[in-house]
Amino acid sequence: MKKHSYRITVERLAEQDEAASAPLQFEVSNHDEILAIIERIRSQGRFDPASAAAFGLGLKLFGETLLDNRESPPFDALMPHFGEFMKALKKGRP
Repeated sequence: MKKHSYRITVERLAEQDEAASAPLQFEVSNHDEILAIIERIRSQGRFDPASAAAFGLGLKLFGETLLDNRESPPFDALMPHFGEFMKALKKGRP
């Protein structure tokens, strides 16, 4: 299965009286096209654009880690529930 590669950057926005910390940056692979999924979530209108991006990215990063570790505790216990959640999400249930 083809994997898509991504570079993720998280940069903390400093408050007025705080020093900015260095951004966190890492590279990951995912079996799905994450940017297209985020656009699909945004187009459904369930979330504001920033929340849709956070939800889509978090879901896909977590989901890929879960799939890669599906036979290891505690991931093995979560797999059936995550599968049900993804099916419901794809069907468009509120």
